[in-house]
Amino acid sequence: MNDAFPSLEQLHAIGALQQPTYSDPAALAAAVEKLRKQPPLVFAGECDQLKANIAAAGRGEAFILQGGDCAEVFSDATADNTRNKLRVLLQMAVVLTYAASVPVVKIGRLAGQYAKPRSSDTETRDGVTLPAYRGDAVNGFEFTSESRIPDPQRLLDVYHASSSTLNLVRAFTTGGYADLRQVHTWNSEFVRNSPVGAKYEAMGAEIERAIAFMEAIGADPEEFHRVDFYSSHEALLMEYEHAMTRIDSRTETPYNVSGHFVWIGERTRQLDGAHVEYFRHLNNPIGCKLGPTATPDDALALAAKLNPDNEEGRLTFITRFGAGKVRDGLPGLVEKITAEGVNVTWISDPMHGNTFSTSNGYKTRRFEDVLDEVQGFFDVHQALGTIPGGILVENTGDDVTEIIGGGEELDEAGLVHRYESVVDPRLNRVQSLEMAFQVAEMLRSR
Repeated sequence: MNDAFPSLEQLHAIGALQQPTYSDPAALAAAVEKLRKQPPLVFAGECDQLKANIAAAGRGEAFILQGGDCAEVFSDATADNTRNKLRVLLQMAVVLTYAASVPVVKIGRLAGQYAKPRSSDTETRDGVTLPAYRGDAVNGFEFTSESRIPDPQRLLDVYHASSSTLNLVRAFTTGGYADLRQVHTWNSEFVRNSPVGAKYEAMGAEIERAIAFMEAIGADPEEFHRVDFYSSHEALLMEYEHAMTRIDSRTETPYNVSGHFVWIGERTRQLDGAHVEYFRHLNNPIGCKLGPTATPDDALALAAKLNPDNEEGRLTFITRFGAGKVRDGLPGLVEKITAEGVNVTWISDPMHGNTFSTSNGYKTRRFEDVLDEVQGFFDVHQALGTIPGGILVENTGDDVTEIIGGGEELDEAGLVHRYESVVDPRLNRVQSLEMAFQVAEMLRSR
């Protein structure tokens, strides 16, 4: 960008929304200064490669699979949990690649997804009002006054937990775990015994035969043994994201080195807001959420500001309308952007527009609504002759009970068994695999 990268003070002067209120400015400044001295979590060259892959998805030459926790928690930054998250995304990617014959760009919603925007600054329970839980990056989930005080030390905890997670991901993806010969071992017992698990096993057997044939004729490409895997999160907290922004020595341009792909949320995409001002200077591939209130003119103005050079792969619009609104709300945005010749990759977030609370007090989603929004996303692009570039899902590698419906026919009463999310409900492994097969069918007909 031609103009100077803004200081943290300048961004706060603009008025950054969804920021915590810290009681000790000196402690916050000390934490930020420590962050500025930490090594990068990702590298600029990796971000550039992802940008090229996202550009390919925007042209219909690849498909983006982005998934992971709604909100990560520090206690889950373990080898087992990281492997489980990676495993379900690898399974989904194999299904999409094999069933739809399309390269899949794999992006984890991990190693940084520790902060969440909230609709209210406070939460009230039984007459007691405390600050809202804004993610482990800010405060604790436990409903006590001590836990809910925003603590700047947590920003450093985010860095260390993200570093640990990325180290594990790199070890798994290059050290043999992601080898295509492992497709059967990725299927745990509870998945294997489901109808969709049996379907996956049959597909795995076909892949093994294909690999055996390749080996028999002397072909053993590196892609059989490792995968490229990228990290992403909503870049919400100005202190953390600004401190993790560095000037690349090759290009003399700013990169956010806390994640390969970062995005602006629906609540912070104001054209004159601090987040858009910060993001427009980054050289990472970036995303912006667009919900039902976004107009075609909003989308065009955001594209002009966030991607003034109209670079392929730089800007991704992540649409989140809800199953009942996507077919009416999305066409106008896509038509306007396309008519103006703007380079954008379109991704569907079918989760956030389909959330509701049950009679027994659980926040959930219907699997059928999630799937219908993806189908609506594909339908709109097919009707307009444009490209559905990918999906962003909130899911987990565990056998949780957070979303109703699907092949398991989980009902509202069943949510009580293993509801573990601290913010929004996630697809479990069986539901994630079921969704992958359904989306693969949509891709086949694209």
